[in-house]
Amino acid sequence: MISIAAFIQYLETEKRYSTHTVTAYSVDLSQFAEFLKKQYEMSDLLQADHRQIRTWLAELMNDGQSERSVHRKLSSLKSFYKYHCKQGVISINPANKAVTPKLKKRLPTFVEEKQMDDMLRSLSAADDFETARDFAILELFYASGIRLSELITLEESKLDLQNRSIKVFGKRKKERIIPLSSAACEALQLYIDQKKILTNRTKSHPYLFIRENGEMMYSGLVYRIVKKYLSQFTTLEKRSPHVLRHTFATHILNHGANLNAVKDLLGHSSLAATQVYTHNTVEKLKKTYQEAHPRA
Repeated sequence: MISIAAFIQYLETEKRYSTHTVTAYSVDLSQFAEFLKKQYEMSDLLQADHRQIRTWLAELMNDGQSERSVHRKLSSLKSFYKYHCKQGVISINPANKAVTPKLKKRLPTFVEEKQMDDMLRSLSAADDFETARDFAILELFYASGIRLSELITLEESKLDLQNRSIKVFGKRKKERIIPLSSAACEALQLYIDQKKILTNRTKSHPYLFIRENGEMMYSGLVYRIVKKYLSQFTTLEKRSPHVLRHTFATHILNHGANLNAVKDLLGHSSLAATQVYTHNTVEKLKKTYQEAHPRA
């Protein structure tokens, strides 16, 4: 469809959305297009109105799609029609009249400080490439709160151990400099020493983290590394790299970090995205109050 293709190109070239996000939008729009063709014999999304959108969303929920998934699909449609309104192709955004049930707030899952400390201490004596690399990955996630995609594509030249910082290119190619803890720098130096031995035998890459065969890391492998160690030290259901990002944000806020500073460190475009972490801080304060106040 020409209308979908033009919108996807806009997301890629002008909005500079990640490949993952662009794919999600494309899938959502293709699914809606298939629904319109099947139910209404309609071949153009731009002919749809709010009633057809509502019917599609209701069908998705009846089929067992989660509220979060349905919300995302509606968001995709809103963006699609908003783009075509700006282009002057249509005059009204039909998705604005479609509503979905209000989402329940989900608190970010994070690792307790002692569990995090125990996990990292268990790896601190790493004396081989793989263990040293895994240790450095975990320390970097916890020390910086970077995203999985940012870690995988982080080039070694962007690491400054002398000044204890890294330069990261986040969503929409936005650059930010993140300070690092001394513990993270030590873990990274340990890994780099092991990497030098390995790269004498393999071809070199600009990326900081590589596999034993010298090739670039990939998301599935990093997921498995994080899950492996979190499984040993926590009972969390979620054990993903994003949990370590949540852990970073929650812990530094608990220790008095400014919310705006955390926003910048995480690379969030708005403060609203960062504020979700304050809920965990408030919960901790409530727990402390209940345990300490004589009349609680």
